[in-house]
Amino acid sequence: MLDRLHSSAADRITALVRKLLVKRGIDRIIGPDEDLTESGLSSLDTVNLMLAVEAEFDVKIPDRDMTPANFRTVARIDALVGTLLAQA
Repeated sequence: MLDRLHSSAADRITALVRKLLVKRGIDRIIGPDEDLTESGLSSLDTVNLMLAVEAEFDVKIPDRDMTPANFRTVARIDALVGTLLAQA
């Protein structure tokens, strides 16, 4: 488990992704720009990732931002989270 106070947003997002991948039997490191679908996440996993990101960062992702493009890579999710946290 990551320490939320001392971990970057990208590290926390990567941990969420890894948790979903491990459930699918995929245990490997994910790079920040690696396509998550190609890494093994299904469309249902992506929805679960959206919910997990909202819970992890205590944000509400607007419907307009719940797009496959925003959840394609850890880097894109990190950018979205940064924007949402700056607006809060």
